Amino acid sequence: MELELKTWLFDIINSINEIDSYFEGQPKLFASYQKDMRTKRAIERNLEIIGEAMSRILKYSENIEITNSRKIVDVRNRIIHGYDSISDEVIWGIVIKQLPLLKTEVESLLKSK
Repeated sequence: MELELKTWLFDIINSINEIDSYFEGQPKLFASYQKDMRTKRAIERNLEIIGEAMSRILKYSENIEITNSRKIVDVRNRIIHGYDSISDEVIWGIVIKQLPLLKTEVESLLKSK
């Protein structure tokens, strides 16, 4: 695997791990997330990084198999350009439902290459 591709995959893993670290020692509760502006902004920033890394990966090779890869880039664009229309519910759904799958797929890609 090329160094650039590996770097972008590690950027995704590191951002997911950072998001997970915000909840260490406490349950992942939507109400807590909604009340904590710093955590919300930090998660959004990490989602921007994930989306940018995915954009670079797709430009490098469209044959990389990651579920919803194009949607990941779309989320990044929405956070950056449509920041005033970001829904807490949508971001929370990504954190709870999509990031665990993404992490598994990226880790698998890193192990296989």
